[in-house]
Amino acid sequence: MHIEQYRSNSRVYLRLVSGKRMKDSLGRPIIGKRVVLSLGALAKHDDGKPDYLRRLRESFAEGRPLIKELEPYVDQAPVRKWTVTFERGDGKCIGEPRRLAPCVLDPVFRALGLDELFASVKCASRIKYDLTGIVRLLAYGRIIDPESKWSTMGQNDRYYTPLVRSTNPDNVYDALDVIYANRRQIVQRMNTCITRGIGRSPSTVFYDVTNFFFETARPDEDFEGEDGNTVTGLRKFGVSKENRRQPIVQLGLFLDDNGIPISFATFPGNTLDHHTLRPALDEAVGDLGIRRFVLVADRGMYSGTNMCAVREAGNGYIVSKSLRKTDKAERAWAIDPGGYTVVSENFRHKSRIVKRVVKDGDGAGQDFSEKVVVYWSKSFYERERNENRSFMEFLQKLRENPGSYRVTSAQSKGLRRFLKKEYVNKVTGEKVNSADLMPMIDEAKLTEFNELMGYYQIVTSELGMDDREVIEKYHGLTQIEDQFREMKGTLETRPVFVQTPEHIKAHLMVCFMALTMIRVIQRKTRLSAKAAKVESKWSYGIPGARVSEALAGWQVLELPGEYYQMLKPKGDDIFAILRAFGMELKPQLYTRGEIRELKATASPF
Repeated sequence: MHIEQYRSNSRVYLRLVSGKRMKDSLGRPIIGKRVVLSLGALAKHDDGKPDYLRRLRESFAEGRPLIKELEPYVDQAPVRKWTVTFERGDGKCIGEPRRLAPCVLDPVFRALGLDELFASVKCASRIKYDLTGIVRLLAYGRIIDPESKWSTMGQNDRYYTPLVRSTNPDNVYDALDVIYANRRQIVQRMNTCITRGIGRSPSTVFYDVTNFFFETARPDEDFEGEDGNTVTGLRKFGVSKENRRQPIVQLGLFLDDNGIPISFATFPGNTLDHHTLRPALDEAVGDLGIRRFVLVADRGMYSGTNMCAVREAGNGYIVSKSLRKTDKAERAWAIDPGGYTVVSENFRHKSRIVKRVVKDGDGAGQDFSEKVVVYWSKSFYERERNENRSFMEFLQKLRENPGSYRVTSAQSKGLRRFLKKEYVNKVTGEKVNSADLMPMIDEAKLTEFNELMGYYQIVTSELGMDDREVIEKYHGLTQIEDQFREMKGTLETRPVFVQTPEHIKAHLMVCFMALTMIRVIQRKTRLSAKAAKVESKWSYGIPGARVSEALAGWQVLELPGEYYQMLKPKGDDIFAILRAFGMELKPQLYTRGEIRELKATASPF
């Protein structure tokens, strides 16, 4: 006998059940169950301490049940035994591990509304192949074992039950077409389910851009669209974040306060970062019904036109702005020690309200007030100084012995920003005689460069927001950098091998779904660890790479008699995930029905 939880009318109940042998409609032996005792609602018994259900089950097994009504049944729990018979020639004599990850991933996929969405798309489109199964296989494979689309289809038999019923692997490309055609509905459905289940926290929305490269040397050609206008090819040479000399595609990602992705937009690889913001806002979040939010972005997004667009949409912004590239008066105000609030010897800040006059998207002049926050951080100062240490040492050696010191090409490029304008060769930029460099160096520029080390500037539309809150919200932008690392690392989003714009965007949508699923799992484990008063050193709970490794390593062997033997996983991560989802592994053999029951207890939200 064991204690089982189940749902009825959105409430969780407990009952004591026992297993019994029976046969299905085909006469095959299966394990059924009989309700021995109904215990009522979980809330009636829960003592408010972490892991109540696990403690209840353990106490019953140890003969000291937490619920008094269970005491008469303590000694009635029979010892369960299994008899497994192998026959010569049976393929099960050679064990082949199979993945149990769907026990976690299926509930998350379902909680995001994706199973229902693709089922309705299949019905409406009269698709014959297993669309939902292929999408599951693509998303799960991206999390557990990223491979090409064709190879991912070959992973179907690696799960304890196949995810896809159809047998034609070519259908994966048909599924990509469907994913592309329904990309907006996918994002909307996921956003709706997250808002209802987790509670979307969009008061602050983070935005940043990265890019992904392709294993090809040829960029896409531009072509004429159906309306007669020129359409820019998607794979283009641009500024690669990884310094790759291959065509890239730009991706702008939106993230909420909970660290859960909201949406994304794609752009040709030669699109400048700050040119992505306005179309991304319109394309990716414009129809999601998100109320007013404060956009947080890095300095690559700052422009008067962009800030006007954010304001005109009724939203606010917190964006960094390059202090070194701003005007002389602003730089002088920043380094002036007057007006600073000194928090400690390592940190100080100040702010002021300024009036801006900029051009909006239509070229019309707009004026508005903006709060400028400047802070000095010792850690930022030390980082800048270390980054420029070798160059500063080079300048010192050049001062000491200018006539004999050889200047490399890289050092010559670094010197250009400190040279007086009248000495700059705009054609070649070459400096042959190092003895001529010292009189060319603008010492005032060099002094100002050193004075600005450690200072950082942020501008915001939120005039009444406290300086420290502005700084803290901006620092949350590191969360989106974590997303990009997960996409390029754990999910192996690049290199991209599909070629058509539709399939490229569908591939990125699959990666977006997989990333969101990982974040839901991480959030659940983080909240579980917090509830158990276990200090976690990760902002997202278990790192994404370890979530992937834990799910990939959770495997079973199929035995005769339709039994499954759990293989001992490496590490404790999978147990932390299962505890967070309310699932408990027992030292027993499992039937397929019992695995379904285990999966049914999972609660991703």
